[in-house]
Amino acid sequence: MASESEFYTFAPLDKAGKPFPLETLKGKVVLIVNTASKCGFIPQYEGLEAPYRKISAEYPERFTILGFPCNQFGEQEPGSEDEIQQFCVVNFGVTFPLLRKVNVRGGDEVELLFNWIRKNNQGFLDDAEIQWNFEKTIISGTGEIVGRWRSQTTPESLMEVIRGEVGKTSGI
Repeated sequence: MASESEFYTFAPLDKAGKPFPLETLKGKVVLIVNTASKCGFIPQYEGLEAPYRKISAEYPERFTILGFPCNQFGEQEPGSEDEIQQFCVVNFGVTFPLLRKVNVRGGDEVELLFNWIRKNNQGFLDDAEIQWNFEKTIISGTGEIVGRWRSQTTPESLMEVIRGEVGKTSGI
Protein backbone atom coordinates (compact mmCIF):
# COMPACT_ATOMS: atom_id res chain seq x y z
CA MET A 1 0.00 0.00 0.00
CA ALA A 2 1.36 3.45 -0.88
CA SER A 3 2.04 5.91 1.88
CA GLU A 4 -0.40 8.74 2.20
CA SER A 5 2.27 11.32 1.52
CA GLU A 6 2.79 10.10 -2.04
CA PHE A 7 -0.56 11.32 -3.38
CA TYR A 8 0.01 14.74 -1.87
CA THR A 9 3.41 15.19 -3.54
CA PHE A 10 1.88 15.62 -7.00
CA ALA A 11 1.12 19.00 -8.52
CA PRO A 12 -0.51 18.49 -11.92
CA LEU A 13 -1.07 21.61 -13.98
CA ASP A 14 -4.35 23.50 -13.85
CA LYS A 15 -6.14 24.82 -16.92
CA ALA A 16 -3.87 27.88 -16.96
CA GLY A 17 -0.72 25.75 -16.83
CA LYS A 18 0.07 26.52 -13.17
CA PRO A 19 0.79 23.80 -10.59
CA PHE A 20 -2.24 22.52 -8.69
CA PRO A 21 -0.64 21.09 -5.51
CA LEU A 22 -2.59 18.08 -4.30
CA GLU A 23 -1.32 18.77 -0.79
CA THR A 24 -4.09 21.40 -0.65
CA LEU A 25 -6.58 18.50 -0.73
CA LYS A 26 -5.41 16.80 2.49
CA GLY A 27 -8.44 15.61 4.41
CA LYS A 28 -10.72 15.64 1.35
CA VAL A 29 -12.04 12.65 -0.53
CA VAL A 30 -11.08 13.08 -4.20
CA LEU A 31 -12.71 11.52 -7.24
CA ILE A 32 -10.27 11.57 -10.16
CA VAL A 33 -11.70 11.16 -13.67
CA ASN A 34 -10.05 11.32 -17.09
CA THR A 35 -12.57 13.06 -19.33
CA ALA A 36 -13.26 13.68 -23.02
CA SER A 37 -15.85 16.02 -24.54
CA LYS A 38 -16.51 13.94 -27.67
CA CYS A 39 -16.85 10.56 -25.94
CA GLY A 40 -19.97 8.41 -25.77
CA PHE A 41 -19.67 8.57 -21.98
CA ILE A 42 -20.10 12.36 -22.06
CA PRO A 43 -23.42 12.24 -20.13
CA GLN A 44 -21.24 11.33 -17.15
CA TYR A 45 -20.34 15.03 -16.86
CA GLU A 46 -23.87 15.56 -15.51
CA GLY A 47 -23.49 12.43 -13.42
CA LEU A 48 -20.32 13.89 -11.91
CA GLU A 49 -21.67 17.38 -11.37
CA ALA A 50 -24.83 16.33 -9.48
CA PRO A 51 -23.00 14.34 -6.76
CA TYR A 52 -20.29 16.99 -6.61
CA ARG A 53 -22.83 19.68 -5.76
CA LYS A 54 -24.87 17.46 -3.45
CA ILE A 55 -22.00 15.99 -1.43
CA SER A 56 -20.14 19.32 -1.34
CA ALA A 57 -23.28 20.95 0.09
CA GLU A 58 -23.77 18.17 2.67
CA TYR A 59 -20.09 18.00 3.64
CA PRO A 60 -18.40 21.33 2.87
CA GLU A 61 -14.66 21.13 2.29
CA ARG A 62 -14.58 17.31 2.48
CA PHE A 63 -15.03 16.23 -1.15
CA THR A 64 -13.89 17.27 -4.60
CA ILE A 65 -13.69 15.95 -8.13
CA LEU A 66 -10.69 16.52 -10.36
CA GLY A 67 -11.32 16.16 -14.08
CA PHE A 68 -8.35 15.52 -16.35
CA PRO A 69 -9.20 16.03 -20.02
CA CYS A 70 -7.39 13.48 -22.19
CA ASN A 71 -7.14 13.12 -25.97
CA GLN A 72 -5.50 9.68 -26.02
CA PHE A 73 -8.55 7.52 -26.64
CA GLY A 74 -10.01 8.01 -30.09
CA GLU A 75 -8.86 11.66 -30.10
CA GLN A 76 -12.09 12.53 -28.31
CA GLU A 77 -10.75 15.63 -26.54
CA PRO A 78 -9.27 17.72 -29.38
CA GLY A 79 -10.09 21.19 -28.00
CA SER A 80 -7.88 23.75 -26.34
CA GLU A 81 -8.00 24.27 -22.57
CA ASP A 82 -10.40 27.20 -23.00
CA GLU A 83 -12.64 25.29 -25.43
CA ILE A 84 -12.86 22.32 -23.06
CA GLN A 85 -13.72 24.51 -20.08
CA GLN A 86 -16.33 26.46 -21.98
CA PHE A 87 -17.93 23.34 -23.42
CA CYS A 88 -18.22 21.66 -20.03
CA VAL A 89 -19.63 24.73 -18.28
CA VAL A 90 -22.11 25.65 -21.02
CA ASN A 91 -23.36 22.13 -21.79
CA PHE A 92 -23.15 20.44 -18.39
CA GLY A 93 -22.82 23.22 -15.81
CA VAL A 94 -19.52 21.76 -14.59
CA THR A 95 -18.19 23.54 -11.50
CA PHE A 96 -15.65 20.96 -10.29
CA PRO A 97 -12.02 21.62 -11.27
CA LEU A 98 -11.00 20.56 -14.76
CA LEU A 99 -7.24 20.58 -14.93
CA ARG A 100 -4.92 20.74 -17.92
CA LYS A 101 -5.24 18.14 -20.68
CA VAL A 102 -2.96 15.19 -19.93
CA ASN A 103 -1.86 11.78 -21.12
CA VAL A 104 -3.01 9.02 -18.77
CA ARG A 105 -1.22 6.05 -20.29
CA GLY A 106 1.89 5.36 -22.31
CA GLY A 107 5.45 6.60 -22.16
CA ASP A 108 7.28 9.46 -20.58
CA GLU A 109 4.55 12.02 -21.26
CA VAL A 110 2.06 10.44 -18.85
CA GLU A 111 0.88 12.70 -16.03
CA LEU A 112 2.77 11.40 -12.98
CA LEU A 113 -0.41 11.14 -10.91
CA PHE A 114 -1.78 8.56 -13.35
CA ASN A 115 1.44 6.55 -13.18
CA TRP A 116 0.98 6.52 -9.40
CA ILE A 117 -2.65 5.40 -9.75
CA ARG A 118 -1.63 2.61 -12.10
CA LYS A 119 1.26 1.43 -9.91
CA ASN A 120 -0.92 1.46 -6.79
CA ASN A 121 -3.86 -0.38 -8.34
CA GLN A 122 -3.87 -2.71 -5.28
CA GLY A 123 -5.87 -5.37 -7.07
CA PHE A 124 -8.86 -3.15 -7.82
CA LEU A 125 -8.80 -3.95 -11.53
CA ASP A 126 -7.31 -6.93 -13.36
CA ASP A 127 -5.44 -4.58 -15.70
CA ALA A 128 -4.10 -1.48 -13.95
CA GLU A 129 -3.87 0.54 -17.19
CA ILE A 130 -6.33 3.32 -17.90
CA GLN A 131 -8.27 1.85 -20.81
CA TRP A 132 -10.70 4.58 -21.86
CA ASN A 133 -12.23 7.95 -21.05
CA PHE A 134 -14.17 8.48 -17.81
CA GLU A 135 -12.35 5.94 -15.68
CA LYS A 136 -12.69 6.81 -12.00
CA THR A 137 -10.43 6.58 -8.97
CA ILE A 138 -11.48 7.53 -5.45
CA ILE A 139 -8.78 8.77 -3.09
CA SER A 140 -9.43 8.75 0.67
CA GLY A 141 -8.99 11.77 2.92
CA THR A 142 -5.60 10.32 3.86
CA GLY A 143 -4.38 10.01 0.28
CA GLU A 144 -4.89 6.30 -0.34
CA ILE A 145 -6.68 4.72 -3.28
CA VAL A 146 -10.09 3.49 -2.13
CA GLY A 147 -11.10 1.99 -5.47
CA ARG A 148 -11.00 2.22 -9.24
CA TRP A 149 -13.77 1.82 -11.76
CA ARG A 150 -13.93 1.58 -15.54
CA SER A 151 -15.84 3.93 -17.81
CA GLN A 152 -19.08 1.96 -17.69
CA THR A 153 -19.48 2.62 -13.97
CA THR A 154 -21.66 5.66 -13.54
CA PRO A 155 -20.72 8.39 -11.07
CA GLU A 156 -24.15 8.03 -9.44
CA SER A 157 -23.39 4.40 -8.60
CA LEU A 158 -20.37 5.55 -6.56
CA MET A 159 -22.37 7.82 -4.24
CA GLU A 160 -22.43 5.34 -1.35
CA VAL A 161 -18.68 4.73 -1.57
CA ILE A 162 -18.00 8.46 -1.69
CA ARG A 163 -20.37 9.20 1.22
CA GLY A 164 -18.78 6.42 3.26
CA GLU A 165 -15.32 7.85 2.70
CA VAL A 166 -16.42 11.42 3.32
CA GLY A 167 -17.99 10.26 6.59
CA LYS A 168 -14.54 9.06 7.70
CA THR A 169 -12.92 12.46 7.09
CA SER A 170 -14.53 14.39 9.95
CA GLY A 171 -11.67 13.68 12.32
CA ILE A 172 -8.86 14.37 9.85
